[in-house]
Amino acid sequence: MADTAARRRKAAPAGVKHAPKAKRRWDFFALGQLDIPFLLLVITILTIGLVMLFSASYTYAYYNEGGDSAYYFKRQLVFALVGVTAMLVVSKVRYDYFKLFAIPVMLVSWLLLIIVLFLPADRGFHRWINLGLFTFQPSEIAKFAIILFCAWSMDKNHKKIIGKQVNNAKLSRMVKGLSNGKIVVYESFVMLCFYALVIVFTAGLVYLENHLSGTLLLLAIGVVMIFLGEVKRHWFVLIGIVAVIAVVFFVLNPEILEKYAGERITAWLDKDYEPLGARWQTNNSLYAIGSGGLFGVGLGNSKQKHLYVSEPQNDFIFAIVCEELGFIRAAGILLLFLLLVLRGVVIGLRAKDRFGALVSMGIVFQVGLQTALNIAVVTDALPNTGISLPFFSYGGTSLMMLLFEMGIVLSVSRYSRLEKADTSGVFKA
Repeated sequence: MADTAARRRKAAPAGVKHAPKAKRRWDFFALGQLDIPFLLLVITILTIGLVMLFSASYTYAYYNEGGDSAYYFKRQLVFALVGVTAMLVVSKVRYDYFKLFAIPVMLVSWLLLIIVLFLPADRGFHRWINLGLFTFQPSEIAKFAIILFCAWSMDKNHKKIIGKQVNNAKLSRMVKGLSNGKIVVYESFVMLCFYALVIVFTAGLVYLENHLSGTLLLLAIGVVMIFLGEVKRHWFVLIGIVAVIAVVFFVLNPEILEKYAGERITAWLDKDYEPLGARWQTNNSLYAIGSGGLFGVGLGNSKQKHLYVSEPQNDFIFAIVCEELGFIRAAGILLLFLLLVLRGVVIGLRAKDRFGALVSMGIVFQVGLQTALNIAVVTDALPNTGISLPFFSYGGTSLMMLLFEMGIVLSVSRYSRLEKADTSGVFKA
C-alpha cells in the first residue's frame, strides 16, 4: 500500500499536489468566477433580439403560418432557453476538455456537409437537414469546427508555425527534388498550407450548398484564425493580393459563379436590375432604413415588414430594427456587439494559455465578422448573399450554436486574469 501511494506521488506533475481519488471527478468542472460583463452583454443582445424578432415577424407569420403571429417568436424563445441553459452548463466545464473534440467535430462537420448535398432541396437549396421538429444547418457546426480545430492545432504546433526549422517531410523532399535542391521548405510554410487546405476544403463544401455568404464567412474566419495563430505576417500580403484579385475577377465576371450568386452580384452593381425580382428585398430594406430616420417610427410600427421585406425575421431583420428604432438606437445595438467582441478579445488576451486565447478570440471574431457582413448586405454595401444577424435572425441551429460558443468563452473567462465583479455568490463556481 505504501509503495502504491509513493508511485502516485512520483507520477504527479511537479508543484501539483496529488488530489484524493474521490475528488478527481470534480476536475471536469471549471473553477473561479465567470466574467459578468460578457454574460450581461450576451443576455442583453439576446433579449433585444427576441423582442425585435417578434416585432419583425408577426405579420409574415400570420400570413404564412396559419394565422399564428407568434409562430417564429415562440420557436425562437424555446431555442433561446435551450441555448442559454447550454451556455451556463458549458461555462462550468473546463474549456481545455474541448481539445479532445477538435478532430471529431471537424470530421463530423465534413460528414454532415457532404450528407446534406444528397438530401432533398429545401427552398431550392441543399443547406438544411430536416429533423422533424426543426431543421438543422451543418454550416453552423462547420464555423465552430474551424475555430476549435485551428485553436487546438495551432496551440499544439506553435513552435513549428513561428519557427524557421527546415521541414523534412515528403512535401519538402518533393519540392526540393523538383527544384534540384534550390528551394528550402520551412515547417512554418507546410503548416500554413495545411491550415489553408482544411479551411478551403470546408468552405468548398459549404459553397456546394449554394451558400455563398457561408463560404465567405468561413474563409474570413479561417484567415482570422491563421492571423491569431501567428503565421508569418508576410503571407497575409499574399493572401490579401489573391483575395482582391479574386473579388475583382468575380465581380467583373459574375456569370462564372452559380446562377443565384452571379445574379445577386449583377443586381448589386446595377441598381435598376429587376426591381420586382433580384433587387426587391434590398430596395425595400433601404426604404425601411431611410424611413426610420434618427429615432424610428416606433416599436411595432414598421410598414416594410408588411410583406415588402420578404422574410423580415431572417437576414434583413436589421432593416426593421432601423425603421422601428431609428439610427441612434440601431447604432446603440451595434455598439453592444462591438463591446461584446472587445470584451471577448480581452478575455482571450488574458487567458491562461494559448488554446484559451485562440478559441475565445476566434468565437467573438466570428460574431463580429458575421454582424459586419449582415449590416453590409442590409445596407447594400455588399451583394445580397443571405447571412444572418447573430442573436437576432430566426434560426434554431445558429442561435443554439452561438450560445454554446458563448459558454466556452465564459469558461475561458473563469481562468483569465480579469478583475471579476462581486456578485455576492450568485455566479460563483
